[in-house]
Amino acid sequence: MRKALVPLEPGSTIGILGGGQLGRMLALAAARLGFNVHIFCPDENSPAFKVAEKSYPYEYEDEDALAKFAQATDVITYEFENVPAQTAAFLSSRTALHPSTRALKVAQNRLAEREFLASNDIAIAPFAAISCQQDLERSLAEIGTPAVLKAQTLGYDGKGQAVIKNSEEIPKALASIGNVPAILEAFIPFEREISVIIARTPSGEISAYDPGENQHVNHILDKTIIPANITSETLEKAITTARNIAEALDYVGVLAVEMFICERPGFEPLYVNEIAPRVHNSGHWTQDACLTDQFEQHIRAICGWPLGPVQRHSDAVMKNLIGDDFYQWPQFAAMDDHCVHLYGKTKVRAARKMGHVNQIIPRKNTN
Repeated sequence: MRKALVPLEPGSTIGILGGGQLGRMLALAAARLGFNVHIFCPDENSPAFKVAEKSYPYEYEDEDALAKFAQATDVITYEFENVPAQTAAFLSSRTALHPSTRALKVAQNRLAEREFLASNDIAIAPFAAISCQQDLERSLAEIGTPAVLKAQTLGYDGKGQAVIKNSEEIPKALASIGNVPAILEAFIPFEREISVIIARTPSGEISAYDPGENQHVNHILDKTIIPANITSETLEKAITTARNIAEALDYVGVLAVEMFICERPGFEPLYVNEIAPRVHNSGHWTQDACLTDQFEQHIRAICGWPLGPVQRHSDAVMKNLIGDDFYQWPQFAAMDDHCVHLYGKTKVRAARKMGHVNQIIPRKNTN
C-alpha cells in the first residue's frame, strides 16, 4: 500500500537512490529539516552513506532489498536520472516516488526528451532519430553540418557525443559513441549556456532561481556565474520555459533546464538543450547565496512543504574542484569570500568532481 505523502512531518524517512555528492547534499539538507535519510546505492564507498541514518549497498535490480527500502521510507527520490526504469516502477508501486517515473523516462532518453519538448512547443534544435549509418547519412544531408551526434542514453559531461563537420566523419562519429541508438541535432551557434533551477510541489506551487551562466572546460562544467549575462526579457523567457516544462510533466521536486542563448539572425533567442530531473551542479551556488538552497528546496517539494524563498542575497561564482583541483582547498578555505564544499570522496581522479567552492559577491545597490 502506498503511503500518504502530503505533508510529511519531521521525523519521517526520505529514501534517496544514488549515493554520490548530490545524494550527500540532499541528505544533509533533509537532516536540517528533521528528516531521517536512507541511501540506496551499489557502491559501498558512496559519499552519501557517511551522512545517512541507514545505507543499502545493493544492486538496483535487487527487489528484496528494494522492497525493504520502500517499506522503511515515506517518500523516495533520486540524485541521478539513469535509475533503471524497472527499479523506479517497482518502488513507485510501493511508496511515493518523486519525481515521477514519467519524468524519469523522458529525461533519461534524449529522443524521448526531444519528442516531449517538441510536443509542448519548446524551442529545440532540429533533430532526427538515428539507428544506423544510413539514418545518419540521410539525416545529416537534411540537417546539414556541423551537427552533433548524441547517444540516446547514458551521456553526461560530454560523454556519448560527437561533432560531425562533414559526411566523411560519419563512421568515426558512430564508432566514438559505440554505435548505439542516437539522435542527430543541428549545431546551434550559441553565445552562452544558462540553466534554470526550478521547483514544483504536488499542489502545483512553483518557484525558480535566477538563471546561472555556465562555463565548461573539456565538456565538464567549470563555473556557474550568477547573474547570467542576459537581458531581463531573456531571463523571463527562460523561467517561463522552465515553468512550462515542469507543469507539462506534472513535476514534483527540483528540475534543472539547460538552455542555449543565441543572438544571431535566423535563430531563436533561446533553445532548450537538456533537462535533468534532479538537483544540479549548476545550482550549487544557491547553497551560499540564497536563504533556501536547491537541496532544501527539493526536500521541501517532495515532502509537500511550502517552497522556500529563492531570491539571492548575493551574486556568486561557483567553481568546481575537479581532479587535482581538490588539493587547492586550503587556498580557498583561507579566502573570506569563498565557501568550500567537499564531497568526502576517497580517491582523487582526473575529471572526477571532488567538491566545489562558492565565491560570494555583494550585490550592487541599483537604487
